[in-house]
Amino acid sequence: MQRYSQFYIDGQWSAPSGPGTIGVQSASTEEVIAQIPEGASADVDSAVKAARRAFDDGWGETTAEDRAVWLDKLAAALQSRTEEIARTISQEVGSPITMATQIQAGLPVMVTRSYAKLIREARPEQTIGNSLIVREPVGVVGAITPWNYPLHQIMAKVAPALAAGCTVVLKPSEVAPLNAFLLAEACLEIGLPSGVLNIVTGYGPVVGEAIAAHPGVDMVSFTGSVRAGKRVAGLAAETIKRVTLELGGKSAFVVLDDAPFEKAIPAGARNAMLNSGQTCSAWTRMIVPRSREKEAADLAAGAIASLKLGDPADPSTKLGPLVSAVQRERVEGYIAKGKSEGAILVTGGGRPSAFAHGYYVEPTVFSGVSSKMTIAQEEIFGPVLSILPYDTEEEAVRIANDSIYGLAGGVWSGDPDRALRIARRMRTGQVDVNGGRYNLLAPFGGYKQSGIGRELGEFGLEEYFQIKSIAR
Repeated sequence: MQRYSQFYIDGQWSAPSGPGTIGVQSASTEEVIAQIPEGASADVDSAVKAARRAFDDGWGETTAEDRAVWLDKLAAALQSRTEEIARTISQEVGSPITMATQIQAGLPVMVTRSYAKLIREARPEQTIGNSLIVREPVGVVGAITPWNYPLHQIMAKVAPALAAGCTVVLKPSEVAPLNAFLLAEACLEIGLPSGVLNIVTGYGPVVGEAIAAHPGVDMVSFTGSVRAGKRVAGLAAETIKRVTLELGGKSAFVVLDDAPFEKAIPAGARNAMLNSGQTCSAWTRMIVPRSREKEAADLAAGAIASLKLGDPADPSTKLGPLVSAVQRERVEGYIAKGKSEGAILVTGGGRPSAFAHGYYVEPTVFSGVSSKMTIAQEEIFGPVLSILPYDTEEEAVRIANDSIYGLAGGVWSGDPDRALRIARRMRTGQVDVNGGRYNLLAPFGGYKQSGIGRELGEFGLEEYFQIKSIAR
């Protein structure tokens, strides 16, 4: 079992203020695979002071090229650890090793490199009339990140913050924190200046809230649940700090009557199951013509049946377990709710008998779902797809927008222009048309209760700048 006993603060390993520890479990074996220190407000205070010193001592005044070089070094150090990062996250989260290698380990490297490139190309100043407009770093950033794509979510905050000239205090999820220690090791390897990045592990109500409330933190970037996001925003409001929130999703996939169902439905079903459905942007609501609902249900069930559910360490596995017993109970509760409210169970719905250990749930498809049902409104965060029928195009759009969330979505039509028209009418931050490819440089974030602000690309970089106007 791995044991980490110190935090990464001020460029070195630092002893915690208290004796508490947190056990980290394997999602597939249920065994405790590591122990990490349990942080307290005193540890956050030490990390914030280190970040403030680093910022005041000149990190924010370094050249864009200097910061880009550091990001390139960090990306290379992470890439050299690809196998270890993938294996670690596969154990923590349950992500299949092939997916973990490509996405969980691969995306953080790509994100970090993208910000090295973007800051080199950024325009820090511009003239508007008689005023010089200057972009300056916000200052000390508190980053609070989730467990589902742990290192990707970390670097989606840390990389643009460092690129902009900010310093960071990071609280990774206590459910999947081991990858953050690998990040700390990478920072030590490259000699990242002291205090530029600081990492304190612990629980949200203690460490996360201490970061959000700390008067020395200028900005908080949070990814997680709506409930926790409201708490973070409320605490941050006490000191009027900038807040960005990436919260939940209940994304709709609208399949129009002229779409090639044999392509569209399997693509939508696979999207809903990525990372065992533990993806905030997953298309968990499939909206199909009522006359073809049975066809869509059969195609979705067939596509899901082709995804091997198994040991995440097996390269042939496509679906792994859920992250924890708590998450499995949550998902099972929603499946029971779907049944009790009258949805039709097409496939799945139980625990697979093949696994004596691990937090496995069968991939599940419901049809006959209406917007009033709980499984159509609340984020399940598991391998559950709801199929909702519609009679007219107008109704399809109405159903797609009938949610407190607005993070992502998709549209498929035989007519690309028609699909684009529907995409424009969806109240959501990101829409894929006819299976559009993932774009790492496109802004990611949501409408409504899916959050505030954007991550990734130049829009993500802009979040970490203050704008100053100098009239001349």
